[in-house]
Amino acid sequence: MLNLKGKWALITGASRGLGYLSAILMAQQGVNLVLHSRNAEHCAKVLEEVTALGVEAYVVSAELSDLDSVEAMCSEIDSKGTPVEIILNNAGLQIAYRDEYLKTPASDYDISFKVNTTAPMMICYHFLPEMVKRGFGRIVNTTSGINLDPQQAGYSAAKAALNKVTIDLGSKYQGTDITLNLADPGWCRTDLGGSSAPNSPESALPGVVVGAFINDKKSGRIFSAQEFSGMTLEEAVAKAESQASPY
Repeated sequence: MLNLKGKWALITGASRGLGYLSAILMAQQGVNLVLHSRNAEHCAKVLEEVTALGVEAYVVSAELSDLDSVEAMCSEIDSKGTPVEIILNNAGLQIAYRDEYLKTPASDYDISFKVNTTAPMMICYHFLPEMVKRGFGRIVNTTSGINLDPQQAGYSAAKAALNKVTIDLGSKYQGTDITLNLADPGWCRTDLGGSSAPNSPESALPGVVVGAFINDKKSGRIFSAQEFSGMTLEEAVAKAESQASPY
């Protein structure tokens, strides 16, 4: 398992839910953090908690449906000289649940793709060149196992697209020390998943971050977080590294 102490990770959607839990776990491993939220004030609690664990951290804000805002956030990080070596694209948006799914509006797709596909990939494209120069990078894009649910067509289509572009892009870095993988948290009781979900947010750890700690130079995998529930980080990494790459 990689020792990531002292490296910098950008976590989107870090103010709550799985992003918040991931930030705490990463800080416990000595990882410095750039914490993203739509509103910087929402990250006050997690910022206080991770810095209390002895790491460096600061907060950035961006509305992921506004690509100019995403670009400005990335430029702000650059201006601080932060070497983003790890990206956890955790933030996502489930735009609506349409019981009358044949009346799904086009706007569901437009908004869902901006937040769930385009924004995370723009973040990847922005920071990958410097990862290549440094010879190291870990990207974990959060996906969804949603299936056979046309009531959530915009969301499910956007996540399917994220899977495709992450896997395809990862093929270009296969065998290097830059990896791109996906994490599926399962249906968890978060603001996105709702109170009826069968899994606690905590059950998605360490699975949602395991791709940051792998050391096998493989990309393109989807790590199903619930398969790692209850494991130590070391056990989870060993299990993740046994999972075959699609290439």
